[in-house]
Amino acid sequence: MNTVIAFVLIFGALVFFHELGHLIFANRAGILCREFAIGFGPKILSFKKNETIYTIRLLPIGGFVRMAGEDPEVIEVKPGHNVGLLFNNENNVEKIILNNKEKYPSATVIEVEHVDLEHDMFISGYEHGEDDHIKRFEVSETSFFILDGQETQIAPYNRQFQSKKVSQRIAAIFAGPAMNFLLAFVILFSLGLIQGAPMDSPQLGELTDEGSAKASGLKEGDVIHSIEGTSTSSWGEVVKIIQTNPDTELTFEVERAGQMLSFEVVPEAAKVGEETIGRIGAYNPVDKSFVSSLKYGFIETFVWTKEILVGLGNLITGQFSIDMLSGPVGIYDMTDQVAESGTTNLLRWAALLSINLGIVNLLPIPALDGGRLLFLFIEALRGKPIDRQKEGIVHFIGFSLLMLLMLVVTWNDIQRLFL
Repeated sequence: MNTVIAFVLIFGALVFFHELGHLIFANRAGILCREFAIGFGPKILSFKKNETIYTIRLLPIGGFVRMAGEDPEVIEVKPGHNVGLLFNNENNVEKIILNNKEKYPSATVIEVEHVDLEHDMFISGYEHGEDDHIKRFEVSETSFFILDGQETQIAPYNRQFQSKKVSQRIAAIFAGPAMNFLLAFVILFSLGLIQGAPMDSPQLGELTDEGSAKASGLKEGDVIHSIEGTSTSSWGEVVKIIQTNPDTELTFEVERAGQMLSFEVVPEAAKVGEETIGRIGAYNPVDKSFVSSLKYGFIETFVWTKEILVGLGNLITGQFSIDMLSGPVGIYDMTDQVAESGTTNLLRWAALLSINLGIVNLLPIPALDGGRLLFLFIEALRGKPIDRQKEGIVHFIGFSLLMLLMLVVTWNDIQRLFL
């Protein structure tokens, strides 16, 4: 049960902050965001705040922000339709009732003759019970359709995604992956403040009770000047000597409270994969200062980003098998293993997943943010957008292939873990 909670919380946080990036920059650009969703499929929970409906959906495989204009509007009013009109205090149309008009006795019912709900924002037609004179009604830019009792906000063209500058649209799309990198940095920076940022110093940090370092008389804070006559100026040098000398007695020359002392230490042999290395049960020193933690957050985010990019490069060049990829089942299993090792490692795992999500979404693959950014960059270069219908077909094909890949990877995970 703890693993389920950890998985849901981590997944929810990664998707939430990713979509929050889209939402913030879309709102800043003036784009109407109809829905902010975590998951896909049927709604489990929903509520509305300001213009946006916030939903949690059944299938935990992603999320989305539905921006006006990205897809064709599903509700249309055409000449010949009979609609009801409700007005605001300024006598502009506030709500257009499409059916069940009898439930709104105060509504003015007209037969539509002309309508423009994108640019000029008006509707005109013949009012029922009146003469044959066409009346024109101005429509508020914050008006709504009412269909089956449900309200849907009308999106004027200046509130739609396509109406914005290319730079604004690029920012709204790029903000999602960027938030994943920012989330990873915040997690790693916080870990630096809590547990300390590792220092590359030959000074001993915390010692384990069962390690040979403590048994030999070494203490936390001792500065290692040399091992077996080899001088040490960094923690990396200390680790290298220890790991390459398992079950070998080593002479440590250390400084403690201004005095030079000598200790005999035998690194214990430990199996790591196919290799046997030496360990003495000592951690490197840490610094919990704000500046060190800030630096640690940046460096760790950069290092993990680089490692993931190298792995993707190996996948492209065939040096990395698709069997080494993990889907939701594999990630859940890994989360289970990491959760058993403690909260700190679980947070580090969440940071790694966040970086991974940010990188994958930036790949120039149709249906992902990177694919959408590619089309926007092409639009910026050629000075006009690619035909939206053709772009939609490309994204649909890309989404279908991604779902197929997810099925293959998930099946591989199931075979590897359960069969």
